[in-house]
Amino acid sequence: MTEQPQPVPIIGGTGSLGFGLALRWAAAGLPVIIGSRSAERARESAGKLREKVPGANVEGLENGEAATRADIVVMTVPFRNQSENLTNLREVLREGQILVDATVPLAAAVSGKATRLLGVPQGSAAEQAQEMVPDGVSVIGALHTVSGAKLCDLGHTLDEDVPVVGDRRETKKRVADLIARIDGLRPINAGLLETARLVEGLTPLLISVNSRHKTHAGIRFTELPEPKW
Repeated sequence: MTEQPQPVPIIGGTGSLGFGLALRWAAAGLPVIIGSRSAERARESAGKLREKVPGANVEGLENGEAATRADIVVMTVPFRNQSENLTNLREVLREGQILVDATVPLAAAVSGKATRLLGVPQGSAAEQAQEMVPDGVSVIGALHTVSGAKLCDLGHTLDEDVPVVGDRRETKKRVADLIARIDGLRPINAGLLETARLVEGLTPLLISVNSRHKTHAGIRFTELPEPKW
């Protein structure tokens, strides 16, 4: 008997990146859970996903409930909401879970420019997340450079690399395997969690490039035929 895959809960799943990831994972046949501060809004987004991916196994739940439903939890919230969400999730996250944090500390979060990175005392948003989650929860930084607009367009063929950072190789590999379920995304082992401060800085760089060239460019590592974990 084939074991059913765990769902992918996405905290902040009603936003562009979160909804786009939910779409792609659902299209790949994975069950997904769209999380939101409002359970009603989450259910509405789940209904929209079913319209785009008929037959999708998708649920809409309040963030806290969504976070209890699987071993790997994905968080795609703006930096201004990261601390609030992490504070709320402390009550529900459990030892052994993995939190995939896609947060980027953009200055736009405080009425600044999206092409500027804010300083974070811990060094990066991912390191701040690791400091805030309960003991035994591993934070992995990933998905910072993927365009929500491209993900949401199921007709768009993806072809880019996704840096994945974290302190445990086996944990990074589990997240990489999940990311690789989205056709066209190639996860790359980019080092320890402290490397997140460099990876997060790629997002404002891409925003700057894309705004000038009117596109949604991602990143690709050259001469890297087989990523090593």
